[in-house]
Amino acid sequence: MALTGSTRYDTTSDSAHDTRYDSATRQLTKAVARTGAGARSAVGSVAVVAALFGAVPPVSASWLAPMLLIHLVWTLLHVRVFWRKELLPHWLVAGDVAITVALCLAQVHLVPMEALVTGSSWVHGLVTMTVVMAGVTWRPKVAVPVGLAVAAAFAAGIRLASPTHDIFGSLGIHLVQLLAIVLLMTLLRRSAASADAFLRESVRAGISLMVERLRREDELRQVASIHETSLHTLTMVGLGTYDEPSPTLRDQVATDRAALEKLRDQPHAGSVPIALDTLLDEVAERAAGLDVRRRLTPETVPGDVAERFARAVTEALANVALHAGVREAELVSGRRDGEIVVEVADAGRGFDQHRLPPDRFGVRGSILDTMRSLPNGGAEIFSGDRGTRVSLWWRP
Repeated sequence: MALTGSTRYDTTSDSAHDTRYDSATRQLTKAVARTGAGARSAVGSVAVVAALFGAVPPVSASWLAPMLLIHLVWTLLHVRVFWRKELLPHWLVAGDVAITVALCLAQVHLVPMEALVTGSSWVHGLVTMTVVMAGVTWRPKVAVPVGLAVAAAFAAGIRLASPTHDIFGSLGIHLVQLLAIVLLMTLLRRSAASADAFLRESVRAGISLMVERLRREDELRQVASIHETSLHTLTMVGLGTYDEPSPTLRDQVATDRAALEKLRDQPHAGSVPIALDTLLDEVAERAAGLDVRRRLTPETVPGDVAERFARAVTEALANVALHAGVREAELVSGRRDGEIVVEVADAGRGFDQHRLPPDRFGVRGSILDTMRSLPNGGAEIFSGDRGTRVSLWWRP
């Protein structure tokens, strides 16, 4: 990847502790999706078997066959999600809700009367599973009305099949199930969000420590250099090397004094110069699970600028390790058109920036917003079939 030319990629056009962690929210979503898809696959399969064994009069074969076929196809889609360890698509759960509501309303044609009366019908189990899936897929503002609609459809189906049958018992059970799953998922999501916030602060703290260490090392080098120079001058005077006024001595003393005054007037930590290439090299070393090829041009930038670059690069490398599906990345820094430019590139699977899930804070927060909030700084990302390139820059 060369830093030649002036092409940039617009994030609004066609198409991201050190940060060696995946989002806790994303991990929760993945775990819940696979668990939910697996449970729905099992319950759906059992429901098909139970429906076939329970197909006795007055169950209508002309109603049961097409309804079961649709239900079976949807169950197989859940099996596919479980097998491939994919995230659970909202459309799949929405379809499940529609199918379950239809099954509930058609219970008079699908379930024997004795199973309906005792509450042991195969449709009853599907209602519970659908309520749970709604709770784990959507936030409460969507999950609650959907769950209520499914529970109401089940009660209506029972009333249509048996007008005298009590529906409040089953309705109460489904409401308790809905409340329980909504509360559980709310707690889990809040815990995951808190964990993500803690991890992000850990990232920033770790990078700040690296910047502070480099700043201290630079200060120590300056102090050592001044100490050696001043001490040498005093030693020469003490040994009598200069036994009379000397222009050389006068010039050396003036130089030493200027150096000491410069150290005294050292600017605040945020603007202390930092070797950006050294900092980025250390960031690359910390990228677990990645072979990071580096071409870093020596550059010195203010500490706060270096910290912004380090945070954005750290997050970009973490995104490569976690989402790109490759184990190699490239990190390049240099000058282009008067700007200091840092780029991170990979040849893995890209992503559509407009469809990023809410938990992918890294791309928006730790990369784009971090650099764009820096005066004279910016960031752009291009991602496609050939990989992803993150471009960061700052104009001194």
